Amino acid sequence: MFNSFQFIVFSIILFIIPQSASGCYTSIFVLGDSLSDNGNLLGFSAPKIIHQGRPPNGETYFHHPTGRCCDGRLIIDFLAQSFGLPIPPPYVGIKKANNTDVHAGVNFAVAGARALDTAFYDDIGIIDPVTNDTLRVQLDWFKELLPSICGSKADCGNQLKTSLVVVGPFGGNDYRYALFQGTSMEERKLLAHLITNAVVSAVNELIELGVGTVMVPGLVPDGCLAVSLTYFGGSNMDIYDPSTGCIIWLNEFAEYHNGLLQMKLNMARERNPSATIIYADYYNAIMQLYHNPKKYGFRKTNAACCGDGGPYNYNKGVQCGDPPTTVCPDPSLYINWDGPHFTEAANRWVTSALLKGPYTIPHIDASCISEVASSRKFTKA
Repeated sequence: MFNSFQFIVFSIILFIIPQSASGCYTSIFVLGDSLSDNGNLLGFSAPKIIHQGRPPNGETYFHHPTGRCCDGRLIIDFLAQSFGLPIPPPYVGIKKANNTDVHAGVNFAVAGARALDTAFYDDIGIIDPVTNDTLRVQLDWFKELLPSICGSKADCGNQLKTSLVVVGPFGGNDYRYALFQGTSMEERKLLAHLITNAVVSAVNELIELGVGTVMVPGLVPDGCLAVSLTYFGGSNMDIYDPSTGCIIWLNEFAEYHNGLLQMKLNMARERNPSATIIYADYYNAIMQLYHNPKKYGFRKTNAACCGDGGPYNYNKGVQCGDPPTTVCPDPSLYINWDGPHFTEAANRWVTSALLKGPYTIPHIDASCISEVASSRKFTKA
């Protein structure tokens, strides 16, 4: 939880920043990890070894696997549709097809991506088993694609000024791999400063390129995920929040990261007064589902819908889509899809909370939300 100093600083942030983010978006670009990846890891890899390229992933909305770690749409998909924009295609498809029609947006996110560079983790002995396509790599892809996005350097200012770039959430994989390999709390807090610095540096760089609006999501409540409950749970009931079943210390660290990130984003706002920097509070938007699951139509909170047994239906050695995993009859009753990720139903409610609730700072201007698209896209498929 926030200490008194963090609470005071957070209150100052709320006082300083504008009450709403004005202007609407003509394109949406995404940098991130598996919470936003809609096909890049699958496209860059041998499909047979990537579990999110196999059923039942994608079954709810797309009716086939797309590379998303979900039964359907991700938060970023819902956001794009709510703004009346097409879902941004994965970068890998554009790269392979040499497609230059990218004016409406591109998704650069890669499942497993970390905020800090691979060389840094190699030096301190923390191994990444998934991908080397870090925040920096994705930002470089964005910059390389600028001639196709803008057409000419003179056009870039107008094009990027009306673009929304989503940066993150980043840090989940950094912390998870570090935890798996035995880092101390002090080491994780040091990582938190480095990770939030990297994210804010990327925000500043995007604004210098001409981007008008950057949205930066915070970390999700990692202590509520089936993967974390399986790895870090135990018989000591004192580690669990009795109201949600989540692991307290993991969620407290996510709150620490998010508080740090918001303080540094406020510094970025002071540096870039003409740009809009939105903090997206994924953490509390998701926690509303864990605190009041029945209110939002959920019956299963901590267990995964797709998995291979155990208390949380998560097996460390078997991923959703790998035999012998099974899938629940109705994913819409579950918050968790496969251990580390959320169902389409959960993503739908979180997006609605971001757009219509108090979970973006500053709030998104309601005039930017396409009411026709929003009402259609938020219905169950």
